[in-house]
Order: sequence, then structure tokens, then C-alpha cells
Amino acid sequence: MPKFSSLATTTALAAFLLTGAAFAQTTTPAPKDTAKTETKAPPSPDEKKARSAASLECSKQADAKSLHGKERKKFRRECLKEAADKSAGAK
Repeated sequence: MPKFSSLATTTALAAFLLTGAAFAQTTTPAPKDTAKTETKAPPSPDEKKARSAASLECSKQADAKSLHGKERKKFRRECLKEAADKSAGAK
């Protein structure tokens, strides 16, 4: 009889532990608004915003100087600012 009670206790304990894991899993919530959940295809190359000539030129200059990271960002920002000033002065 002691063998049966220990087997029953072990089985009950295992069932208790496994049910907790089963109830811990949640399902994904249903979408609230179907319009928001619709996925759109990525824009085609024609639809992407074209980079300005000044932006491309500043990138080429930064590449020529082998700038990377923060230094590149700083250089491009200053370069684009100068290009904007030149175009504003030409008008």
C-alpha cells in the first residue's frame, strides 16, 4: 500500500506542476482594428524619396575622406548646411 500512495502522490504533484505551465501560455489577442493590421508592401524604388544632388555629393566627399560614424554624420550635416546656404544665396 505505501508504494501505491507514493505513486499517486508523485503523479498528482507532476500533474499539478504541468498544469501550471499549460495555463501560463497565452494566446495572441485579436486585432482591434483590421485597417491598422493590414500590411503594406515595401515601396518600390520609384516610390522611395530620391536623395538630393547635394546629399549625394556630400556622401561622396565623406567616402573620399574615409569618414565613419559620428565624424561622417557631422561632416555631412555641415556639408549639407553649406550647400543649402549656397543655393539660398544663388536665388
